[in-house]
Amino acid sequence: MCELLGMSANVPTDICFSFTGLVQRGGVTGPHVDGWGITFYEGKGCRSFKDPQPSCQSKIAELVREFPIKSKAVISHIRQANRGHVALENTHPFTRELWGQNWTYAHNGQLSDYDALDTGMFTPVGETDSELAFCWILHQFQHEFPHGFTDVQQLFELVHRCGKRLQELGVFNMLLSNGDYVFAYCSNNLHWITRKAPFGKAQLCDADVTIDFQEETTPNDVVTVIATQPLTVNEQWHKMNSGDAVLFHDGVLLAQR
Repeated sequence: MCELLGMSANVPTDICFSFTGLVQRGGVTGPHVDGWGITFYEGKGCRSFKDPQPSCQSKIAELVREFPIKSKAVISHIRQANRGHVALENTHPFTRELWGQNWTYAHNGQLSDYDALDTGMFTPVGETDSELAFCWILHQFQHEFPHGFTDVQQLFELVHRCGKRLQELGVFNMLLSNGDYVFAYCSNNLHWITRKAPFGKAQLCDADVTIDFQEETTPNDVVTVIATQPLTVNEQWHKMNSGDAVLFHDGVLLAQR
């Protein structure tokens, strides 16, 4: 399976610490060697980096690790291929425009009997079950809210229903964002942690790296990180239950199902 990483923050924040741990799982401490990707939001725009090479060997991943790109919303993914060959077009995250917004999505898991899902005007570029499911979700969004959503709680309820439907087809752990809100759905493995004052030190599970967040933040900062498995050894992460969905805005948990 693949692994997910997401972030929601109330101020532009870099994800170098968490990303450093994640990329080790792409060939050093984990088997996810079939590509990786990350998308950072900047206002209405988004900046994506992808590589079908293992993240632990990727020069592009090295750039992302060492260059502190700051963002309020981030979606990242390391891939262990099961549907679709190893190629750039099959590398997550995937991004599509809807309602004049860039929607970014990444999926962990494997689906079966998904070919009948109606994707409407959203056509997959690659061969993965993940991208087809994303296109189906956006088609549901468009059908339910043809002119865009005005109540994020209603959209969150639709995300939860979509997650439930796709979980019937297999394992469906998902991250989704439009740069303002970050949604997550758990089928079997997803964890999150919110860091806010008073900040302390954190030690990565997958690398000999420790950070003192008190030296990197202000007392008003709120940062939530979502990951398939906890990335640190000395912090308390929240484990989501199967069928759970969560919604974050500016690092704050807005809704939970």
